[in-house]
Amino acid sequence: MTHSPVPLKRIAIVGMGAIGGAFAAWLGSRLPAGQVQLSALARGDTLQQLRTQGLVWTDDQGVEHALPPQSLRASDQPAELGPQDLIVIAVKGPALAAVAPAVQAMLAPHTTVLVAMNGLPWWFFHGLAGECQDLKLKAVDPQGLIDQAIPAQQVLGCVVHLSATQPGPGRLGPVRHNQLIVGEPGGGTSPRAQAVATLLTAAGFAVTVSDRIQRDIWFKLWGNMTMNPVSALTGASCDRILDDPLVRGFCSHVMQEAQAIGQRIGLGIDQSPEDRHAVTRKLGAFKTSMLQDVEAHRPVELDTLVGAVREVGQHLGLTTPHTDALLGLTRLMAQTRGLYPLPLTP
Repeated sequence: MTHSPVPLKRIAIVGMGAIGGAFAAWLGSRLPAGQVQLSALARGDTLQQLRTQGLVWTDDQGVEHALPPQSLRASDQPAELGPQDLIVIAVKGPALAAVAPAVQAMLAPHTTVLVAMNGLPWWFFHGLAGECQDLKLKAVDPQGLIDQAIPAQQVLGCVVHLSATQPGPGRLGPVRHNQLIVGEPGGGTSPRAQAVATLLTAAGFAVTVSDRIQRDIWFKLWGNMTMNPVSALTGASCDRILDDPLVRGFCSHVMQEAQAIGQRIGLGIDQSPEDRHAVTRKLGAFKTSMLQDVEAHRPVELDTLVGAVREVGQHLGLTTPHTDALLGLTRLMAQTRGLYPLPLTP
């Protein structure tokens, strides 16, 4: 496909949770009237809320805002929404395979798919030279169905540094921070990346265009891949995890294993685990997204955050005993709660 930009008029949000809702709220309310035609792929109670009351959110001052139904067309049928210029995917990892056919149904040859998700995406090694070039991550896309439905050539990577709460379907609490990093899977910069960055900047996001988006994805993962599963296992907030020297030390060992993998694939990290812990510790007593998912009895994003890292290590012939232990323990915990698939029996 060509990377030449087209006017980003028709925009669809797939995944109307806290992050997808933030994209919809800002794109729908902060751009000049009529600049975009905004749609949302939703279902269940969220779809009903969006169709009747619209998207409702609260700002930092406690003032409530609403994006009315006529400004955000919501449907559970992708054919009703039609081909899009830009599709923002903001679902959790376990839901991606299920929504991939719907994304495919809204693709035109020129469509850009902005993947605003945590962990390693299915397209991570597309265009990344080295020992893992074009490696297909079985942990993320075991049947290759996502890759078939959403061509990597139409993908634009996105690292999200913002947070929001979701007190109910189609409702958002205040959005904290506003940083996004976007970039081409093949590296370098492109007119379409610049066009998407310009649009998102106009909507109030602080956008950086990266010339190697995999490096930004890997660095964020490096911090998330321990705090998320350890908090899910223990029920502890991040301050308590880091205040326990044994648990903090275990997290550091996992991070060192990931650091060695990153060095091999050209995504080295200069920071030490202890330096990263110090940054996380400043955030105080917060619950990770995976802990919140466990408490809400939602499937956990374990494969994209931990399983995929282990798979890359295996491909490279690197041993990852601490990562293996973290994956096994968290997977078993999640399976006993019905939050992760049970192993297939012969």
